[in-house]
Amino acid sequence: MTTLLSQLNSDLGEVANKARKSLVQVAAGRRGSGSGVILGADGLVVTNAHVVSERKGRHPMRDLRLTLPAGVVMAARLLAKDDGLDVAVLQIEAPDGELPELHPIELGDSQSLRPGQWVMAMGYPWGVAGAAAGGIVIGAGPDLPESPGIGRDWIAVDLSLRPGYSGGPLVDHQGRLIGMSTMMAGLDVGMAVPVHVIKEFVKEAIGGGSA
Repeated sequence: MTTLLSQLNSDLGEVANKARKSLVQVAAGRRGSGSGVILGADGLVVTNAHVVSERKGRHPMRDLRLTLPAGVVMAARLLAKDDGLDVAVLQIEAPDGELPELHPIELGDSQSLRPGQWVMAMGYPWGVAGAAAGGIVIGAGPDLPESPGIGRDWIAVDLSLRPGYSGGPLVDHQGRLIGMSTMMAGLDVGMAVPVHVIKEFVKEAIGGGSA
């Protein structure tokens, strides 16, 4: 039993480390806003629309900055966002035109998720760098109980997505992106935007990008 637990701990740690390489913190000014995930080596990042919008209203924030996994802080600009889907696409801006080495996350399959599957959320809850929380899928698809919006696809997970997880990756047991943590919809019920919704938005918004 001890050997099995040790192996499980090691495996879970590897999943977290893999996902953490693609995790960024999104901030406007001095206020930590949330998380994001690197989609492309060209500096394409996705996050929640509400992370890059002012608290009062839906106006985009100015002075967007991303803290990369290595701790480097870089400016970013908003390419596109959809408040209804709660998805936004950012572009990292390098002053000298050269981006540091980035590690885009591997994309998984959100349309084949089943209740009971294990998942992990990564983010910056209350500013804690690279935090991880594990749980299981409650359900996936449109019109889940307590889900916001009608006819929209969601992933419901048995996780408390504390402030700062918003926009961060929800990954499967192989560290592949299956969704983006978005909000709480009930006691210990977190909601995530499925990766297939994110891919479709990126494709429509910027002509394919890196998705």
